[in-house]
Amino acid sequence: MEPFGQVFLIGAGPGDPGLLTLRGAELLARADVVLYDYLAPAELLKHCHADCETVCLGRHGAGKLWTQTQINERMVADAVAGKTVVRLKGGDPGIFGRLAEELAALRAANVPYEIVPGVTTAVAAGAYAEVTLTDRDAASCVAFVTGHENPEKDDTLSLDFAALARFPGTLVFYMGVTTAPLWSAELIRHGLAPTTPVLIVRKCSLPTQESIAMTLGDVATQLAPGKMRPPLVAIVGAVSASGVESWFTRRPLFGRTVLVTRPEHQADELAERLTELGARVLRQPVITIGPPEDRAAFSDAVKRATGYDWIVFSSANGVKAFFTEIAAQGLDARSLSGTQLAAIGPATSDALLAHGLFCDLHPEEYRAEALADELAPLASGKKLMLIRASRGRDVLYQELLSAGGLVEQTIAYRSEDVTVMRTEIATALEAGEIDWVTVTSSAIARSLVNLAGDSLERAKLVAISPLTAGVLAELGYPAAAVAEEYTSDGMVAAILKAESPR
Repeated sequence: MEPFGQVFLIGAGPGDPGLLTLRGAELLARADVVLYDYLAPAELLKHCHADCETVCLGRHGAGKLWTQTQINERMVADAVAGKTVVRLKGGDPGIFGRLAEELAALRAANVPYEIVPGVTTAVAAGAYAEVTLTDRDAASCVAFVTGHENPEKDDTLSLDFAALARFPGTLVFYMGVTTAPLWSAELIRHGLAPTTPVLIVRKCSLPTQESIAMTLGDVATQLAPGKMRPPLVAIVGAVSASGVESWFTRRPLFGRTVLVTRPEHQADELAERLTELGARVLRQPVITIGPPEDRAAFSDAVKRATGYDWIVFSSANGVKAFFTEIAAQGLDARSLSGTQLAAIGPATSDALLAHGLFCDLHPEEYRAEALADELAPLASGKKLMLIRASRGRDVLYQELLSAGGLVEQTIAYRSEDVTVMRTEIATALEAGEIDWVTVTSSAIARSLVNLAGDSLERAKLVAISPLTAGVLAELGYPAAAVAEEYTSDGMVAAILKAESPR
């Protein structure tokens, strides 16, 4: 008999992907199958390996919604088949997550399992809305209360409201939107003052988080059917009076949506920086990076590179392609010991440094013209190899030729335009829901305009350099902000400067 697999029941946290535990990330990387709730952040699936099967268990009102029986059967079947299964649950598995039913099914089938706790929404809501759920003076205890019980029970809510009304601390109601008129009225009927502070925290820990302060007497009206959609929790008690604005919502880009258009493998650094500043970050690569069409020619050029006086890199992508080919030929950085290196921009220099190599020359201004000005006096009679993309300007090549250099260009990677924008991004742009669009090269500028067209008029564009801003202007979409330092950090600084009056 084949050995069983194992099931890992993992708490995904309240929404912010960064709140996943290290253990959770480790197990996602090992999973053969991930069964995830729609409230679990989809970004967490990036931890999975390429062959992992990921299955969304649906959501209310949006297509197929798996029943608990179906979920249990799928977990057991995959584990019996020898697979490593992750059941990824929003918040913490043991807090209103129907964990007991899943454990019963696993035990009945003798399937090995492990429970990995997560940050439950009540705790996160307190932290992200800056409400201390317990307080030495105002709340010596806290209770988590469901606002949506098992529908098979006789009563809509069979809670002991008399005890809850007397509770000497904070009450946090989960899943209480549809039953809000009932639970708020019952608490008041059993003696809790209608003036008791209540804070509603919606979409906790996400860039779209909302905090709405009210009193218990207002809850029935404010949470009337159709007025506010989940996910949300209601924090009831004296501690709620301090909520609404918090460290989370005071971040400088909170409430702003930024579209990052770099290739997927290059977008993380910029996206993470914007997220830290509070922005909601969307991603839509408008160009793709791939191997050169003539791989043999590039391989041959790399083989001959050690015979050159200078190797000039115009991008981090070129550095990556070059050293991938170096390794494929059984060589390493030592083969370049007699060659000088030049690069445009700090990202390219950093990419070389990752291979233990310092640049011999990199201009203070991150432009091909600046590199040409500094390299030209050294180029006469020297052999120079330019590592470049399949498209781009020939400024550097022409300037070094004119300076008497023996220049060879080699295509290290292919840059191509994306021709179809994701539907949700196109819809957000058209609706004016995107505040800023980042533009990090001339190629990205041209592809972006071809892809998005007039919908770009509903957003502000930030360019990485005056050169890129010039291309945008030529295309009829002038940049609202231009980086003073031609880097990702420079773009972020330009956005912050433009937003500072806010």
